[in-house]
Amino acid sequence: MGAHLKGDDEAVSPVIATVLLLAITVMLSSMVFVLIQGSLTTVEKAPPQATVSVRALDNGFHVIRITSLDQSIDPARLQFDLLPGNLSADNPIRGHVNDADVYGVIGANVSFHDRDAGYSVTQGDYFVVDSRTLGADDGTWSFRLVEETANVLLVDVRLPPMS
Repeated sequence: MGAHLKGDDEAVSPVIATVLLLAITVMLSSMVFVLIQGSLTTVEKAPPQATVSVRALDNGFHVIRITSLDQSIDPARLQFDLLPGNLSADNPIRGHVNDADVYGVIGANVSFHDRDAGYSVTQGDYFVVDSRTLGADDGTWSFRLVEETANVLLVDVRLPPMS
């Protein structure tokens, strides 16, 4: 007679099944943790950095051109200061780039010109300061730009004297 095979109804032993279920649970929970961790961490944006060039024109104006800026800035977040050399003698001139009497106004004491008309401050944009009218043509005044959200001083440059 032929050999008779003994039947085994169990495919996997209970110990191995428990270990496999634990391994699958650990793998799934770690994958969920990794996915959620990426959305929970907040990436802080680096503060903006800028450089400018300043030119004194023969007609009594200074032109402060933004020669490099690593990110565009909302004009409402950017404050300008025009500071006299002797702070006790005169008051500083202060405003925001998006002020109605500054943004794109020709002939104002301080005006901002958005070269690409994108309603953002970017490389190539410039300020025009009527230095002769303001008395800022003697070489002692400074021009500053402050990004208010991060409270970062972007620019602090002295206006050259007029010839």
